[in-house]
Amino acid sequence: MPTHLPLSKLIAWAALAVGLAVLALQPLPEGESRALALAVAAIGLWATSVIPEPITAVFFFTAAMLLKAAPASVVFSGFESAALWLIFGGLVMGVAVRSTGLGERIATRLGRAFGGSYWGVITGVTVVGVAMGFLMPSSMGRAILLMPIALSLAARYGFEPGSNGHLGVVLAAAFGCHVPTFAVLPANVPNLVMVGAAETLWRYTPSYGEYLLLHFPVLGLLKTAVMIPLIVKLWPDTPKPATEGIRALGPMKASERQLSLLLGVALVLWATDFLHHISPAWISMAAGAILLMPVVGLVDRKAFAEQINYGSMFYVAGIMGLGALVDKSGLGARLAEAILAILPLAPGHGVANFVSLATISTLVGMFTTLPGGPAVLTPLAGEMARASGLPVEAVLMSQVLGFSNPILPYESAPLVVAMQLGGERLGAAQTLCLWLAAVTILVLLPLDFLWWRLLGWI
Repeated sequence: MPTHLPLSKLIAWAALAVGLAVLALQPLPEGESRALALAVAAIGLWATSVIPEPITAVFFFTAAMLLKAAPASVVFSGFESAALWLIFGGLVMGVAVRSTGLGERIATRLGRAFGGSYWGVITGVTVVGVAMGFLMPSSMGRAILLMPIALSLAARYGFEPGSNGHLGVVLAAAFGCHVPTFAVLPANVPNLVMVGAAETLWRYTPSYGEYLLLHFPVLGLLKTAVMIPLIVKLWPDTPKPATEGIRALGPMKASERQLSLLLGVALVLWATDFLHHISPAWISMAAGAILLMPVVGLVDRKAFAEQINYGSMFYVAGIMGLGALVDKSGLGARLAEAILAILPLAPGHGVANFVSLATISTLVGMFTTLPGGPAVLTPLAGEMARASGLPVEAVLMSQVLGFSNPILPYESAPLVVAMQLGGERLGAAQTLCLWLAAVTILVLLPLDFLWWRLLGWI
């Protein structure tokens, strides 16, 4: 009987073939052609997960250097990124939360608050993630801090790894602390990239309240309300709560108290970065370094060697390196200009302009990753404003419509890291991304257009 390749493998092979064809035909200037070939091949492999994602990242690094697609400082720029070291510190904290038993204790308390239903568990984990967006200015840090607690909560409800319930809890933590919080100004990296570039190029800096009012009602609150039933319906399960309660855990151990104090201090420093201007990454690294000190002893040598997921760091560095390569080669700007040339931007056409601006932000994010989108599009805001007849401020804010709506998980490093910390493959995250994107495009963006019009933005 003939055998057929799975669709994912067919797509991966097609992406590799297209990448090789681009290299052979050189349809763009040399640097852009090489960047395009690598982008198509890497995105195809990451999107289909036919080989482990960190291995794809290693292949990307190797191919980029052999092809001389960009200097090493660009290809390996992800390793210099503060986000990568935020991940490292968070991974160490995650090991400490699990090994000290603090995660289990917090999960037990949360379990009592969420009740015994699956709806309650998924809603509770999601809402905690969203609420953390108002306290911690990094979705990566939130994911790393919340995931060990979510895993302890899953175990308390009897959700074994591989079950729908385990996957649902991981998805609730991963998406809850990331996707709706694009609507909170300092909560995610793309928001800050956009605001920083807008201030530099256009002398426009939205206030916290202005940004929240424009984006949170639909892209934050309503998207959360959509996400919860999607997870429950797509991955249904029935909790089997553990019989023991918090008393069975006994009083807090010294190690739990020490870790609670350290995490509390880190959380306060994360929440007040606007006062001390210390990057969340260096706060995370400092916390991780303290936990690794022998005199503290909360993460020993064996746990450090065996439980730190270094693969996720390579994966994130690869994603960031690809985004930098696409940006530095000029491919990102060329892509944006090409999309801009075919979109129906015209003064007085409110709906068409709104849809076009959301489309360009979404598509550029798929090639440059989410943080790269604002870096590419912000310099083009003036041209888009002239074509649409909209104020530059409205064009700048429209970027949020796209980068808050990732089509595939690889676009967002925090989603990738969260799923790997949860011990789940990216297939389920990809499914949820596609469902959320469909509901966003068909339902939430039309509502958002009405909200923008009501506020006088468009």
